[in-house]
Amino acid sequence: MDTKLEVVVIPVADVDRAKAFYKALGWREDADVPTGDDFRVVQMTPPGSPCSVIFGTGVSEAAPGSARGLHLAVSDVEAARAELLGRGAEVSEVFHDAGGVFHRAGTGNRVPGPDAERRSYASFASFSDPDGNGWILQEITERLPGR
Repeated sequence: MDTKLEVVVIPVADVDRAKAFYKALGWREDADVPTGDDFRVVQMTPPGSPCSVIFGTGVSEAAPGSARGLHLAVSDVEAARAELLGRGAEVSEVFHDAGGVFHRAGTGNRVPGPDAERRSYASFASFSDPDGNGWILQEITERLPGR
């Protein structure tokens, strides 16, 4: 069976504010479907991504801003960071984890700058949307076997 992650639902408090934020980042608006005061679905897709995000009214019971660890794969984390900064997002400095495997939850064990060897999967930057949903840019220059 072929299974693909297609959509991630993120909880937001203000749908129009979230929509404006993601549009400002250059994300494509795929849909904005209101079906009344208690249900509205907005779907946005990051440039080049096969996976989209959905947010809206009545689409999640999670607290607004509670999504964490949403990863965006980029080929150059420094260039991606610069582009997001240019589009108005507040983005952390580029970092890597002291353990060198994967970043930890929160900001613990972050070492400033990209991975010294520029290994694929090892350099990151982070940002949040207006609600506090947490995104991670992860530099991937060479995929693991089978990916």
